[in-house]
Amino acid sequence: MRETNALKTLLQKYDRLESSFLDLGALDELCREAGGEAEWAELARGVADLKTRLEDMVFRAKLSGPMDAKNAIVSLHAGAGGTESCDWAEMLFRMYTRWAEKNGFSVEITSLMPGEGAGFKRAEFMVSGEYAYGNLKSEIGVHRLVRISPFDANARRHTSFAACDVIPEIDDDIPVDIKEVDLKVDTFRSGGAGGQHVNKTESAVRFTHLPTGIIVSSQVERSQHKNRALCMKLLKAKLYDLQMEKQRAVTEKHYDEKGDIAWGHQIRSYVFMPYQLVKDARSGFESSQIQAVMDGELNPFIHAYLEWKLSGAPPRKSALET
Repeated sequence: MRETNALKTLLQKYDRLESSFLDLGALDELCREAGGEAEWAELARGVADLKTRLEDMVFRAKLSGPMDAKNAIVSLHAGAGGTESCDWAEMLFRMYTRWAEKNGFSVEITSLMPGEGAGFKRAEFMVSGEYAYGNLKSEIGVHRLVRISPFDANARRHTSFAACDVIPEIDDDIPVDIKEVDLKVDTFRSGGAGGQHVNKTESAVRFTHLPTGIIVSSQVERSQHKNRALCMKLLKAKLYDLQMEKQRAVTEKHYDEKGDIAWGHQIRSYVFMPYQLVKDARSGFESSQIQAVMDGELNPFIHAYLEWKLSGAPPRKSALET
């Protein structure tokens, strides 16, 4: 039923596009025969709206992967750079949540591990909505930041790294075999600002899958039962993704693309000083509107990545050298 409803929605969008195109054609003829300023302005607005909707349809056509329509589970990990990288991980977290809000997605935080001085050592959250994974799969990899450090009394320029990992949420009907004997379950008190419930009961849950070493945790729900259920969902998604990785007979793989969280493995660079530029090392797309990007304007980078991915072109040399 979900698949049927998605197809119906797609066909309805196409029908509305076709209808708008025919209406604009009729309006164009009217304007050419005896159109006034108001009619021509209406035609211009209609064409601009049709162009935007058509571009959205073309973009959706590029999201043809088997898991692209799923929700996305996003993990951010601070890399080389200590407090600087933890702060950078928090900046990325803000960037992705802003992007989600602007594009009609909902965000649910599953776990946060604060840094020692600032930011996050690790953050995991779920982005829910139509084609969330298809959009965010472009963000898999190491992100590099260059800026004047707010933590350096001498105001020197620092380079920081953080890694982003994105996997699709899988449906409950997809078989993933998880045996109880393969699980190590730990409970602990949730971290946070305190209150009547937080830090008073061991409601947080951590699962360790012994055969693979995969660790998932949840501390956002008030009850241990709900946190266990969320942990199981996260673990199933990660095990399924691992199974798919093993089955792919290609050299370019999800985790190989990410590499070490350090120099030489970045997919995108964010330079605040001595100039302002965000540049993707794969598609070559760049933007000098760095504040807009940090406020969630990521769609141009996502579109450029999909164009590059579909073209099969290698990363641009000039982008890899930056």
